[in-house]
Amino acid sequence: MKKVTKISLLAAAMLVSGAASAYEAGDWIVRSGLVNVDPNDDSSNLSVEGSRLGGTQVDVDADTQLLLNVTYMASSHVGVELLAATPFEHTVSTGGLSQYGLSDVDLGEIKHLPPTLTALWYPMASSSKFQPFIGLGVNYTVFFDEDVSREAQDALGADNLSLDDSWGLAGRVGMDYMLNDCWSLHAGAYYLDIGTDAEVDTALGTAKVDVDVDPWVYTLGLGYRF
Repeated sequence: MKKVTKISLLAAAMLVSGAASAYEAGDWIVRSGLVNVDPNDDSSNLSVEGSRLGGTQVDVDADTQLLLNVTYMASSHVGVELLAATPFEHTVSTGGLSQYGLSDVDLGEIKHLPPTLTALWYPMASSSKFQPFIGLGVNYTVFFDEDVSREAQDALGADNLSLDDSWGLAGRVGMDYMLNDCWSLHAGAYYLDIGTDAEVDTALGTAKVDVDVDPWVYTLGLGYRF
């Protein structure tokens, strides 16, 4: 009988421990892992000294970096998250130049950081180990280290590539699965509204293009609560 009582008490303690493993007001959650920026880009045609060159949209490739984001839980159902990461690096290329007697070229390499502040809603009960969430926020993207490629220098006489910084809205979905009181598995995605005006000097004059980058951003990693 005493053994049964001890087993019952142990099971109850485990249930209480499991219920306490989910998020509560005042918790901080730090997540680390991988983050992939996959541009869903759309752009105008290149404009050189005010003249549009048809079929000369630009493309921005994807990149994966290290994830670091921090969430503060205002309650068991509401959190505020800041996305950070190591700098992303992308190749910017343009097509359609063959019709103008020029080769299609990679214009250069750019780096950017997209810090994003998001309010998150966790709909599940605080006792649940599975914690999906959805959120809405604001993104600021800063571009830097814009380097013109040797290919663009040789083909276009290109120099001085620059991109304007961007403000936009951000959408967020994801989930955490609690492994124990502190650690969790994490997976999620953002959709970021990123638009920029780019310029590059060429032998024909200053070339300009408007680019809606609008990437999907995928996150995967581990979370730690304290």
